[in-house]
Order: sequence, then C-alpha cells, then structure tokens
Amino acid sequence: MFKKVLIANRGEIAVRVIRACQERGIKTVAVYSDVDRTALHVRYADEAYHIGPAPARESYLNGTAIIEVALRAGADAVHPGYGFLSENADFAQMVMDAGLTWIGPSPEAIRIMGDKITARKLMMEIGVPVVPGVEVGFHEEEVIQAAESLGYPLLVKASAGGGGKGMRLVANPRELLRSLAAARREALNAFGNDTIYLEKVIPRARHIEIQVLADQHGNYIHLGERECSIQRRHQKLIEEAPSTAVTPELRQAMGEAALRAARAVGYTNAGTVEFLLDRDGKFYFLEMNTRLQVEHAVTELVTGIDIVKEQLTIAAGRRLRWRQEDVQIIGHAIECRITAEDPYNDFMPVAGRITSLIEPTGPGVRLESGIYAGCEVTPYYDPLIAKLVVWGENRAEAILRMRRALEELRIGGIHTSVPFHQRVMDSARFQTGQFDTSFVEGPDGFCLTCEVQPELMRIAAIAAALVEKERGEQALMLGRAHQHAGGNHSGWKQAVWRHFPRGW
Repeated sequence: MFKKVLIANRGEIAVRVIRACQERGIKTVAVYSDVDRTALHVRYADEAYHIGPAPARESYLNGTAIIEVALRAGADAVHPGYGFLSENADFAQMVMDAGLTWIGPSPEAIRIMGDKITARKLMMEIGVPVVPGVEVGFHEEEVIQAAESLGYPLLVKASAGGGGKGMRLVANPRELLRSLAAARREALNAFGNDTIYLEKVIPRARHIEIQVLADQHGNYIHLGERECSIQRRHQKLIEEAPSTAVTPELRQAMGEAALRAARAVGYTNAGTVEFLLDRDGKFYFLEMNTRLQVEHAVTELVTGIDIVKEQLTIAAGRRLRWRQEDVQIIGHAIECRITAEDPYNDFMPVAGRITSLIEPTGPGVRLESGIYAGCEVTPYYDPLIAKLVVWGENRAEAILRMRRALEELRIGGIHTSVPFHQRVMDSARFQTGQFDTSFVEGPDGFCLTCEVQPELMRIAAIAAALVEKERGEQALMLGRAHQHAGGNHSGWKQAVWRHFPRGW
C-alpha cells in the first residue's frame, strides 16, 4: 500500500479522499491556490503546498506544478478526484512517467472513452446499444442532410465534451447551423478539439448510470445503478440508488453491458458507464466517465462498499475483495448537491463568506463538505460546496430523512440550492418516482416560486445583526479574560482560535 498520496484537487472531494487515506494509514498531501490557503482540505491534509494563483488553469490544471509538488513531498501516488485533471490522459501519463502511481484507469482507456465518437464506434462493435447519431464535417450541406436523416429534435455534441459543455439542443432546422457553430466554439475553448457529432434526442428519457470496479488481474464487478435524471442544463442536481425505473432483470442487463464496455478497453479502477433509458425500457450507451463520480456516495450507502478505498487498493495492485455475487443492494440512498447558487435567480452562482454553518446529523445522514463557518466561497471554481446524502430502509424513509436533514442544514451568508432541494422533496412527482430528465426544464417542468415574505426578510436581518453583536461581545470578553490571567496572546488571536479551532 502507498505511504503518501497527493490529492490533485480541492473542495469536498479532496476532503473525501483525505479521509479515506487516513483510514488506510496513508499520509496525505494537499495542493492549493492563492484563494484556497485556508480551505478545509488544506487543514485536513498532513502537508499542503501552494501551486499558483486562483485561476484553475494556473493552479489545479497545472499538471507540471502538481507533479513537482508530489516529487518534492515524497508522495508515491496521485489521486485526481473528479473534474480538473481527472480525465486528462496526458496528465495521467505524466504522473506515471514521473515514477508515481496514477490512481485511476490507464491513459489509453481515458483517451478511448474520452473521445465520444471513438467510444460510440467501440460500443457498436461489442453490441452495446448507442443513441442513434452521426459524425459530421464542416460542409453545411452534409450537416443539414445528416440532421434530416436523424430527425428533430436532436443534440449537437462535442466529441471531446463533458459536463454539458459543447452541447446544444436543436429543435428545428432553423437552429441547426447557429447551434453547430456555438458548440464548435465552446468545444474548442474548453477541450481544444472542435470535432462535433449529431445525436438523436430520446424523449422523456431517464439518466441511469452503472458503477463499475475493475482490478489489474482481470476481475470486473458492477455495483448497480444510480438514477441521475434530476438535472438542469445537463448538470446533475439530485441522485439516488437504486432507480425506481430499473427492475432486477434490467439491472442485470445494464450491468452486463457496462462490464462489456469496461472490458473492451481493459479498464481498471473505478468508472461509470452512463445510459439513457427510454419509456419502453430500452437503454442506450451515453458515455463512460473514467474517474470517481460526484454521486459515488449513494452507491456506497446501498452496497456498503467504500469506493475511494477500493480505488486505493486497486491502484496498489491488489485484487478486488468482492465478487459480483457478493454485491447486495440494501435500502435506498438519495444525494442532494448543495451548491453556492441562487435558485430564485436562475441558479446564478454566488460568492461570499459563510457566516454560520449548522450541519445535519442523526441516523442515516452523511455530509460531504468542503466548507466551514468563516470560509470564503470564491467565484473561481465549481459552485458545488457540499453533498448531503441520506440512507433509508426504503425510498419513502430516505425522502423523509432528506427533508429532515435539509431542514437542519443551515448555511448563513450566501445563497445555496437548499430551497430547491426542499421543494423537490415535497414534490408529488418526485415522491412517486414519476420523472425524467425533463423534470426541471421540460414543458411541465418543476417550478420554484420566488415569493419572498417581507416578514421573513425582517426576521433574517434581525437574526444576522444579533449574531454579529454576539460575536463581537465574545471576542471582547475573551480578550479581557486573558488580560486578567496575564497571558501573552492577543484577544484577536483567541477569537480566531474560538471560531477556527483547527490549526492554520
């Protein structure tokens, strides 16, 4: 097993990986940008190193700087988390060339699955169904003919795309060329590759994904499905496991298809194969994410398998401890992504200081967080600040538990997506499992009212003033008490220690 692992990431996923390493007895190395000097992952790691300014391209996307830190710190492996460099095959190869272990799949597997057109062709060769689509060139006539052969509506998608970037929905022929040009520009800026293809829209489809694990000895298992249909602009908002739309027979069929896809590229470590499920129960390969998923926690809660620890074990060359018949799905888990966004203002990202924080606790509640009271949420990175995950004996209990946990969760100082999640949990459509990927933005989409009660605004203002007044008085009392005791530390330092109990 490794002695020291560098986590090439930030936020809640860096904290999650650090905790897994600590439970394995592995030392951890954090990296941070200018604005993350006091971030939670920096405080939790055994060592932390500065890697650059706030913009991600100058810090968390600077692979050379990260590898230099790993070598300087004496790390023997690199865990990429998700996002940033996690699906960058060149970075994975650089890590391996530096004599470090890459905790993830091979660069070759990342390259094949990262190119959507190549992956689609491979899936068709091995008999995994794909959404009907066609690659297009730069000639307008060719594009128009290809679109007409598929029919409208359709999706323009970047071959190197992901996370909704380089993707446009085209409802009719008039929108085609404009959407194509916009998708090409976005793909070129985001991925350095403007190769585009067209894909038929599967109406009212559900987004179902299969978690797979594979070791370096040819053993493959899947951990069942996650339902990720509650999305906005192709960004997942709520995930759950298992799906209400998947029968045991369908789960077996989708699991076998996912393992067939993984075997086709000699995949190792953790990965996720994403499918669209239509209203007739037919499923289609969408893409494979060659990394840890944000929503991996719901699978962990229903299977009891710690996926991050398994990643470490697999990367160290050990065999999977589980066989397919060992995997049992027990109960139901739901995850809400808590983001620094204003759901009453078209989910506009927000930044600012978190003035207070009360975390939910109790049976079946898990909070994966990268924040604390007093920390700053900056505009430089993804707005995801925490993941609230619950488990229940069944879906009804999980929904009730999530409602309770959301009510307990209090984040002061900034807008968050918590009100959106509360309304979804109260929605009859969600409670009965009658939803698909159009739940939020479809013609009969979910609506979050923006009515603000004046009385609540006045109460919030008074409460905020009282909190600030109390903090000022506490700092003053600490200073006086210490002066009376003859101490050398200033009242300011004591106040800092009181509010930020962990070491700087």
